Amino acid sequence: MPGAERDLRAGLNALQLELNDQQVRQLLDYLMLIGKWTKVYNLTAVRDPAVMMTHHLLDSLAVILPLLRYLRGAGLEQGGRLLDVGSGAGLPGVVVAICCPGVAVTCVDTVAKKAAFIKQAALALKLPNLTGLHARVESITQPFDVVCSRAFASLIDFTQWSLGALAPGGVWMAMKGKHPADELAALSAAVGLFHVEQLHVPGLDAERCILWLRQTPPG
Repeated sequence: MPGAERDLRAGLNALQLELNDQQVRQLLDYLMLIGKWTKVYNLTAVRDPAVMMTHHLLDSLAVILPLLRYLRGAGLEQGGRLLDVGSGAGLPGVVVAICCPGVAVTCVDTVAKKAAFIKQAALALKLPNLTGLHARVESITQPFDVVCSRAFASLIDFTQWSLGALAPGGVWMAMKGKHPADELAALSAAVGLFHVEQLHVPGLDAERCILWLRQTPPG
């Protein structure tokens, strides 16, 4: 898979993300695993390997440095807990698990076959810090330091549904395309936006951003 490895390493270089050879191999194996499962289970609508590289892998990798900056600042780079809501094929949760081995990542999805895929990926890629969970996010009560989503739902639904899973002092990390001004305006006063981060995805000519949110103190 020399072409894919070349494209991935070029993307990592553009993102200024340093990964070791094992992590690069895990990312490539993960991409192959998605392709293999999609043929049978229709995990994702994207089937072209080159498009999967940009729209799935590099799109998810673009959040790693911002996430690492937050985790380091909060003292969570080792021992932090991240929940990926509506994870689907594990984007970005599996990518986070590969790139941040000190973080315990749980990918939750209401579709059983997608949760099963995450469990299989954890075994195949040898990721002891990755868990797949078949459940509705509203049913999760264990606390997570970061609750993230990628193209999952509106901000108001995402934050309301996952509130019970947010640890005290935890944050939401919402991956979006264009800056969603209407969605932000619809948020309740209990949720506050504290940072917007513009992302550039190598090879993808589209707007991307991360919205960082937290609960606002009452009163």
